Amino acid sequence: MPTALDPLATLAGFGFGLSLIVAIGAQNAFVLRQGLLRRHVFAVVAICALSDALLIAIGISGVGLAIDRVPVLMTVVRIGGAAFLTVYGILAARRALRPSALAPEADRTFAGLGATILTCLALTWLNPHVYLDTIVLLGSVANSHGDARWLFGLGAGIASIVWFAALGYGARLLRPVFARPLAWRILDGIIALVMFAIAVSLILGI
Repeated sequence: MPTALDPLATLAGFGFGLSLIVAIGAQNAFVLRQGLLRRHVFAVVAICALSDALLIAIGISGVGLAIDRVPVLMTVVRIGGAAFLTVYGILAARRALRPSALAPEADRTFAGLGATILTCLALTWLNPHVYLDTIVLLGSVANSHGDARWLFGLGAGIASIVWFAALGYGARLLRPVFARPLAWRILDGIIALVMFAIAVSLILGI
């Protein structure tokens, strides 16, 4: 059985954490777009990473079992998340379909720090998949490491920091590609599809 000082637990947590968050989703799409726009990147990365850390800690502490036994909570979050993602998807689709909204300078949607923070929090905390991945799934796997469960959680938390920082700050490397309006149209079209797909999956309970 792993001990409380087992460094392999941290490495395992890092790998498992990356496997859960490295995927096309609402949160990652938002971080990428903010990184490309160079708007409030630090705040967005910090919110995503700290939220993950809190959710991981909650899962390891055993709260995930309680949440799993109260399905009404997940239902409420699922409906609210689906509604928000639908609205966000509509806005992304409008940007993709309207030439006047393609340029990042012309897009003032969620441009302010306050609006950006609220949007990031909503995309993070109104998505039931986040709870299932971090609190329920990751929490269960972490607790299987016995006394080393918090080291496993530490590794998963580090993975979140590395991923979101790389996504947010690394997005600037794609700026030459997004110098063309067509690239923004394609990106916003993909974001709209992702938001709509996740919203539908939440409504259907997938």
